[in-house]
Amino acid sequence: MDAVIVSGGSSGLGAAVVDAVAEAGGRPYVIDRQPPRDGVEWAECDLADTRAAEAATQELIARAGGGVDGVVTAAGMDVPGTLADVPGLVWDRIVAVDLLATAAVIRAALPALKRSRGGIVTVSSTLGIKAVSDATAYCAAKFGVVGFTRALAAELAGQVGVTLLIPGGMRTRFFDEREDRYKPGPDAVLNDPAHVAATIVFALRQPPGCAVREMVVAAETESSYP
Repeated sequence: MDAVIVSGGSSGLGAAVVDAVAEAGGRPYVIDRQPPRDGVEWAECDLADTRAAEAATQELIARAGGGVDGVVTAAGMDVPGTLADVPGLVWDRIVAVDLLATAAVIRAALPALKRSRGGIVTVSSTLGIKAVSDATAYCAAKFGVVGFTRALAAELAGQVGVTLLIPGGMRTRFFDEREDRYKPGPDAVLNDPAHVAATIVFALRQPPGCAVREMVVAAETESSYP
């Protein structure tokens, strides 16, 4: 594992993946609106703009010398609320960042990944297999990531390793801007994103021909799984 592109690599799970890749001897490259930690190469991009996401991916591959060994689509967002209360532009943006950008980044990286026999890890959620109220956009996007990844794994079998990650709640800033009623309670048990990132690196380090197809990674008492 050498060059790995991480969308959403400036915070949360994405930042933990950047650290894990570097610790494993790889070179992380980040696509995000905000800069990652010092020393990490990145391309500034609003991932809701899928054509810009493709261009940023191609730019980073060129900066990596034309090759890439892995792609991790860790970018994600959510604004909880009922379908009637979440503005249409916000609803659309959630689906664009969480689902459409996932496909856009991978599409742009496919030629390089096929050359390297590299790996892809997409990031869904336990809410990609279990629906809850006031999360229609997030569930639609994350359920979509599940279907997209399973189809992609069938399409790329024998060419590129494809892994679907289904994480539970993690101790990140993902919940910070929510109304209190949508934040985890004081007794909520959330996973350490570094532990989840370690599983991503494990999947990426599998040899060609051996694929970790799907992983559910959650705190043992995670309420959203099973």
